This record gives sequence, structure tokens and C-alpha cells, in this order.
Amino acid sequence: MAKKVTKPEDQPNEKPRVHKELEGFDIKINTFGEITNSYDIDKINAFLNKTVDDKKLRNRKDLKDGEKGEEGEYEDGEEE
Repeated sequence: MAKKVTKPEDQPNEKPRVHKELEGFDIKINTFGEITNSYDIDKINAFLNKTVDDKKLRNRKDLKDGEKGEEGEYEDGEEE
């Protein structure tokens, strides 16, 4: 049996669920292809650093639990 195709105008215009700390976060792409959002990018990065586990940094011995490395640095201290 074939599925019924839903038209975009039939779907309600609901906002997606977000984490309580990101309440009011909205992101859109304008006609020029630029990404615009309602939150400062630094606030978003701080939230992600706090809540998301980084697989690349998980097994590093030079970092303690909860401590993140500097961006742009390799393990031996050289910069990109």
C-alpha cells in the first residue's frame, strides 16, 4: 500500500524541541545562503563544550577530566 504524500502546507509550523538552556534558539538560512541565528555563537560553543563528549579528546593523557585543549594546537604544542 502506498504512503500518502503530505504537502508542506499541510504540516503545522511548529518550532523544534530544544534543550532548556537553549530556549529561544532559532537558526535560519537567508536568501544569500548566510546562516543567521538568535544566539551568540560563543554561548552555543560553551553549551556544546559543557554537554557534548568530544571523541577526539576522550583518550588524551595530557588532559584531565573536564578539561578541554586549546583549539589549533597539536599534542606536541605545535600550532596549525
